[in-house]
Amino acid sequence: MKRFTAIISALIVSLVATTAGAQVPAFDENATTVEWSASAERLEGDLYRLTLTGDITEGWHTYRTDNPYSPTEVTFADAVGYTLDGAIAEPAATRDYDGDPVYFDKIVLTQNLRLTAAQATVKGEVMWIACVEGACHSPEYWEFEVVVGDASAAVAPAVEGDAQSVEPAEDMAATGESIAAAEPESPAEKPFSWALIIEAVIWGFAALLTPCVFPMVPMTVSFFMKGSSSVAAGRFKALMYGLFIVLLYVVPIAVIILITRFAGGDAVTADIFNWLATHWLPNIIFFVVFMIFAASFFGAFEITLPSKLVNKSDQGADKGGLLGIFFMALTLVLVSFSCTGPIVGTVLIKSTSGEFWSPIVTMGAFAVAFALPFTLLAWFPSVLKNLPKSGGWLNSVKVVLGFIEVALGFKFLSVADQTYHWNLLDREVYLAIWIVVFSLLGLYLLGKIRFAHDDKMEYLTVKRLALSIVAFSFVVYLIPGMFGAPLKALSGYMPPLQTQDFVLGSEKAEVKSVKYGDDLHLPLGLSGYFDLPEALTEAKRTGKPLFVDITGHGCVNCREMEQRVWSDPRVLDILRNDYIVVALYVDDKMDLAEADYLTTPDGKTLKQLGRKNSYIVQSRFGVNAQPAYVLLSPEDEELMPVRGYDLDVDGFVTFLEGGLAKMRER
Repeated sequence: MKRFTAIISALIVSLVATTAGAQVPAFDENATTVEWSASAERLEGDLYRLTLTGDITEGWHTYRTDNPYSPTEVTFADAVGYTLDGAIAEPAATRDYDGDPVYFDKIVLTQNLRLTAAQATVKGEVMWIACVEGACHSPEYWEFEVVVGDASAAVAPAVEGDAQSVEPAEDMAATGESIAAAEPESPAEKPFSWALIIEAVIWGFAALLTPCVFPMVPMTVSFFMKGSSSVAAGRFKALMYGLFIVLLYVVPIAVIILITRFAGGDAVTADIFNWLATHWLPNIIFFVVFMIFAASFFGAFEITLPSKLVNKSDQGADKGGLLGIFFMALTLVLVSFSCTGPIVGTVLIKSTSGEFWSPIVTMGAFAVAFALPFTLLAWFPSVLKNLPKSGGWLNSVKVVLGFIEVALGFKFLSVADQTYHWNLLDREVYLAIWIVVFSLLGLYLLGKIRFAHDDKMEYLTVKRLALSIVAFSFVVYLIPGMFGAPLKALSGYMPPLQTQDFVLGSEKAEVKSVKYGDDLHLPLGLSGYFDLPEALTEAKRTGKPLFVDITGHGCVNCREMEQRVWSDPRVLDILRNDYIVVALYVDDKMDLAEADYLTTPDGKTLKQLGRKNSYIVQSRFGVNAQPAYVLLSPEDEELMPVRGYDLDVDGFVTFLEGGLAKMRER
C-alpha cells in the first residue's frame, strides 16, 4: 500500500511538474536568426522544384507555414513564364516548443513549378518570426530571385537530381537585418522531453497497481524461482523475462517508425507524428479515445484482446528455454491489455507531439518501469512477503487513473479548439471541468462515490484520507482560476487567460470606436488604441503620456507579462488612470485600407498591419523583440529607456512611475 499512496500522489503532482520551464537565457535583439538560400532542380519535363533552405542560428527557432499565430510565409511575385504546381511543402518541425511544432536547426520549404516558357525568373519573399527562450524577434523578410529553365544563365543547367544553388538576394531594407551563417545543431544533440519521460515512468509503475497486473507479480516471480536449478538461473530467467516485456512494448512502435522512415524518409515519419499533434481530426480522436479509456477504468466495459490470441501465447509459454520465457512475457502483455492498453495509449498519444524518436524513448521508459519489479523481486524474493494482498484497492487504482484520464483528455480538445478558433472550450469552461473531475476524485477517495466493481468501504483508511486531501487541495488551487488567477504552474495545460470572459478585479473596457478595435483587444479589461497616430492624438488631447505595448499574437512572453506583471493592482491602476495605452501587434495579418499603407524610404509598400507596425517599432524605437514597452510624451518624445521582458513587478512600477515623473518635470 505504500507504493499505492506514493504512485497516485505522484500522478496528481506530475500535472504540475510537467509544466516546469528552464531558466531563460539573455536575449540579443540584434542577433541574426536565419540565413536563407534558394535552389532549383528539374524533376521531369517542364516540372521543376524550387527549394528555400533556412539555416537557423543556434538557440533560435521558427515556425511551420501552418502555425496559426506565427507562420513562416512565402509570397510569390506575379508568375511570368511559369505556374505554381501544388502548395508549399515542408518537413515536419524538428521539435515541440510550448505546444507548437517548431524548427530549431533548419527549415526547408519546397514549391513545384511548371514552366510555360524556355526559362523563367521566379521572384518572391519569405517572412518568418524567430524566437529564443525569453522573447521573439520582430518579423523578418528575405527576398529571393531564381532563374529556372534549361537556358538559365543565372544558375548552372539543371541535372536531374542535382540542385542549382544561388546566392540569397539582399534583405529588405525595412527590416535592417543582417543574415549570417549558423551551424545547425545535430539532430542527435537535441534533448528529449525529460518531463514526458518521467511521466511515462510514472504511468509504468501505475500500471503495476492495476487488477490485471498486480496479482501476476508474485505468481510470476515465484514460478521463476521454483522452476530454476539455482538462484542464479532464476535471476537470469527473470532478467530475460523483464527484457522481453520491454521489447514487446518498444519494438512494435519502433518498427512502425522505421517502416515509414525507409519508405519515405525522416520527413514522412515526422510529418505523420506532427499531423497527429496539430491537426484537429487526430486531436478529436485522441479526446474520444481518452474518454473511452476512462469509461473502461470506471468499469463500464472491459477492453480485451481476442481469447484465441491469448490462449496460443499461453501454450507457447509451456516450452522451455528462452522461447518459453518470451511467450510468458507475451502472455503477460496480452492478459494485462485491458488495464495497460489505456495507459499505453496515453503514453503514445502524448509523445506524438514530441521529437522524432520521442515515441520510442517514452515507450521504453514506460516498459522499463513496468518490467523492473519482476526482475528486482526475483533478485530479492523475500520482498514478496511484504507485498499487500490483491483486493478491492486494485480496482480503486483503476478508477483513480480513470479520473486522471478524463482530465488529461480535455487537453487534446483544447488544442483543436484554440488552433481552429472554435471558442468552445474557453479557460473558465476548461477549469470548471477540471474542478468537477478532481472534486469527484476526492469524493471517491472518501467513499462517497462507488462504481460497479468497488468493494463496500466500511471505514476510511488514513491513506485514502491523505489522497483525498491531495485531490481537494488541488481543487482549491484551481478555483481562483475561475476568477482570473493565472495558475502559472498549470499554464501548459490551461487555455490562455485572454479566452476567459470574467477576471475578478478587472474593469470592463470602455467601449469606444478605435481603429482596428473590432478585431484587436487589450488584456485585463484595459481600454486603449491599436494605431500609434490615433493614440498620440488622444495623448495630446488629455495631456497624458503614452504607454506603447510592442506585442504579438504568438508572443508567449507577452502573455506572461500580462498575467504576471500587468495584473498587479499597482500596475493596472497606473495603466488605467495615468497612461494612454496603445498596443502595436507586429505579427497581425490584417490587410490595411489603401489610405493606411506605409511606403518605406526604399520604395517598399507595407499593406498589412503587422508589417507596418514592425517597421515602425524598428525604425522609430530600434526594437526587434517582443514584448517591449516604450513610454512617450504627448509630443512623441521618449520618457524612459525601452523596457523588455522582465517579470520584476516592482521594477515595472518604477518604470511607469519614472515616466510620470519625467512628465511632471516638463
